[in-house]
Amino acid sequence: MDLTVLYRGPLASCDYDCPYCPFAKRRDSGEQLRADRAALARFTEWVGAYEQGRLSVLFTPWGEGLVRSWYRRALVELSRLPHVERVAIQTNLSCRTDWLAEADLDRVALWCTYHPGQTPYERFLGKCRELSARGVRFSVGIVGLAEHLEDARRLRAELPEEVYLWVNAAEGHTYSDEEADRWTALDPLFPYSRHPHRSAGLPCRTGESVVSVDGDGTVRRCHFVPAELGNLYDGSYRAALAPRPCPLTLCDCHIGYVHLETLPLYDVFAGGVLERIPAGPGG
Repeated sequence: MDLTVLYRGPLASCDYDCPYCPFAKRRDSGEQLRADRAALARFTEWVGAYEQGRLSVLFTPWGEGLVRSWYRRALVELSRLPHVERVAIQTNLSCRTDWLAEADLDRVALWCTYHPGQTPYERFLGKCRELSARGVRFSVGIVGLAEHLEDARRLRAELPEEVYLWVNAAEGHTYSDEEADRWTALDPLFPYSRHPHRSAGLPCRTGESVVSVDGDGTVRRCHFVPAELGNLYDGSYRAALAPRPCPLTLCDCHIGYVHLETLPLYDVFAGGVLERIPAGPGG
């Protein structure tokens, strides 16, 4: 069975402290970091031994993973497994990029977010240019706050044309049509992010061909539905995989609503669902 896994281990430390970020912020202790490293090693071992079909993996850490050597190593190792179709990670791109020389660039990808005020613009743009020069597959995005608009316009003007620039609607923010038009001029897919999507009772791929896994191996249909489907490591999750409607009223996060069958996003992002790269121009 082909499966997409969204992995989120216990890592929560981040080198940034964005005021708009919904993620928890803390400084992980040495013990917590060792626990995260061990959990990731267990997960990558499971991926390596998977024999039921092809796998796609997206790492969605609460903190920043790529400043940790074990995440960089995991992406390299998983990208070289023949049954792994894609391995990607969400990142602020504060890490170095030379480690990607060891990865299979046909399978590894980065979902990068620029955070104004947390890192100099030129430093972030320089990292993007390094990725382009290395031939790495990546997308770049920004949170759609008014104070970020000029930085977003600069990014769109200075990034290679083929690099998709996405814009996330700011959590809890209501956009006027005029504001939305400004962001849509930069990201034609911004309308999908502007409003939460009604999802209650609607078919979704999560829980069938897409699952969320935590550091203990607990499997859920997605990050936003707490009901457990079983455990990854004892195989108990397999019997629970089945089509099922969404139990939530709304879905407002891209890593959730991209899997709704009522939206056309699997076609829009064909071949690039995990790394948020559209199939058409700019993708």
